[in-house]
Amino acid sequence: MTSFLLEFNAGLFGSIGYSGTLNTKKIDQNIDRLKQHDWFKNIYEDERYHRLFFVSKKVRRHLQSTIRVRKIIRSKKAQKNLLAFLNKQIKA
Repeated sequence: MTSFLLEFNAGLFGSIGYSGTLNTKKIDQNIDRLKQHDWFKNIYEDERYHRLFFVSKKVRRHLQSTIRVRKIIRSKKAQKNLLAFLNKQIKA
């Protein structure tokens, strides 16, 4: 029961620091939300970044948070931060 509650709470708060598993359905939904915007489509279709959305656990964990994705959609600064994050993951 305790385990269930912890997982439930982690899901509500975007799995911040608790669970090592990724919610693929939620990540894919968030990517689909982002793909509705031209600025993100350009990033997503760029071959330098495209692979990260499928294989990078850090990128997928980052995009698992619906709250974070909403902020990225609304904020130019958050969009720039996402691009910087992606560039950092390419170099890693």
